[in-house]
Amino acid sequence: MAKTQIDDELVRRLAALLEETNLTEIEYEVGGLRLRVARNGTPAAVQVAAPAVAIPVAAPIAMTPPVDANKGAVNSPMVGVAYRGPEPGAKPFVTEGDEVTEGMTLLLIEAMKTFNPINAPRAGRIVRFLVGDGQPVEFGEPLLIIA
Repeated sequence: MAKTQIDDELVRRLAALLEETNLTEIEYEVGGLRLRVARNGTPAAVQVAAPAVAIPVAAPIAMTPPVDANKGAVNSPMVGVAYRGPEPGAKPFVTEGDEVTEGMTLLLIEAMKTFNPINAPRAGRIVRFLVGDGQPVEFGEPLLIIA
């Protein structure tokens, strides 16, 4: 297997992102090189896989019943930490049972110290929140359901 030059700065930035978001691992792939940074407690560990090497991944364990994205789920557009209110201890933007209008702020996702509003893609009623306040979220993860 040929040696591949690893971008030390990229590894440091990914490790810092783990700390900031309280995630346990991040995977990054570019040009056939896959870089996985994970932490198992305190320090971050780095694993590099050569191109064309598949890394088996266990299926995630569902904590809530499966959500059909076609049934009103609002998915996370990014990796970060979800917050249901504008600041700790503040009233949430919306709660289950609330009627919302298109464009209304539902929650915030903090990524890289930037708070990004997640707005309602359509009008409806909040049926269920699938993430808790301060919970790390992944890209594409369902956040809540609007009926």
